Amino acid sequence: MTPVRDNDERPVLVAGASGFVGSHTARLLAGRGRKVRVLLRKTSSQEALKGLDVEVLYGDVLDPASLRAAMSGCGTVFYSVVDPRFWLTDPTPLYRNNVDGLVNAMDAALECGAQRFIFTSSMATLGLNPNGPVTEDIPFNWLDRASPYIRARLEAEARFLAYCREKGLPGVALCVANTYGPDDYQPTPHNGALWGVASGRVKTGIDVGQPTVDIRDVAEAALLAETRGKLGERYIIANEYVRNRDFFAMAAAERGLPAPRLLPAPLAYGFAWAAERVMKLLRRKDYFLSADAVFLSDVFKEMDNSKARRDLTWNPRPVTQTVRDAVDWFARREQQTSAPERF
Repeated sequence: MTPVRDNDERPVLVAGASGFVGSHTARLLAGRGRKVRVLLRKTSSQEALKGLDVEVLYGDVLDPASLRAAMSGCGTVFYSVVDPRFWLTDPTPLYRNNVDGLVNAMDAALECGAQRFIFTSSMATLGLNPNGPVTEDIPFNWLDRASPYIRARLEAEARFLAYCREKGLPGVALCVANTYGPDDYQPTPHNGALWGVASGRVKTGIDVGQPTVDIRDVAEAALLAETRGKLGERYIIANEYVRNRDFFAMAAAERGLPAPRLLPAPLAYGFAWAAERVMKLLRRKDYFLSADAVFLSDVFKEMDNSKARRDLTWNPRPVTQTVRDAVDWFARREQQTSAPERF
């Protein structure tokens, strides 16, 4: 396989560029003078891409012809498409979008001769380690507690690694932790909760912890993986593990506010368990609060990113900087969107 050069003049494709990871990847690529194509649905918001020098192509990962058209002539595909709706009662769309869509994209990449396929996977595909930090070598060992969303992400990564082994896909997988930082136009649930605390709107949380990573460092890892990543390998892209008591205190302090009150995780789990059964009795669908959601909010512990640091020369910034920059961006955005129009 011919190495990818930093000065490769062929275009690159960012699939999923309207999302948090994809938009930051496109922004970083464009900022470094690369020729960038982005693949979007016609219904996707382009706010996160505003002002970027990118070529917009419309299509869908469930439409193979649009994938082939977007990838034609590209050297690298940065694939950040994900359906994150873990709350869906019917998991069919999760498998269709997260698994079938990826398979379509990998087939198109092989057909079009892409030299690299950088896949944004998830820390949710990693095995748990009760005795220390998680590494890439720990096999998945908690299928009995895995929700349909987790199972779909696990199946997607398994298909990806099989394509690398059996079909020669020149791919690298990034197992990304919970992302935070600026330029989150949706916003994503985790980042939105951080701003909720910093703005004083969220006054109660759950006493859980999480591996975190700055969204800008995720984009940097993707570009490093293009030239330095070992084919067929996966890399943990996670930085500091933080408990909410410390994380939310940082966010609140940025705005001079007291930290929110935290409910013990077992109490929150019990409440969610009871609420979920009420929803089922009422035959409600697609409810956000569930026992699975509370379980997942505290299942991931410290993660070992030494492989990414060694192979990719990845060097993430401290979480304190991430929190400060995220809060500052949300505050500026709120001020801009609430300012009265001038005539």
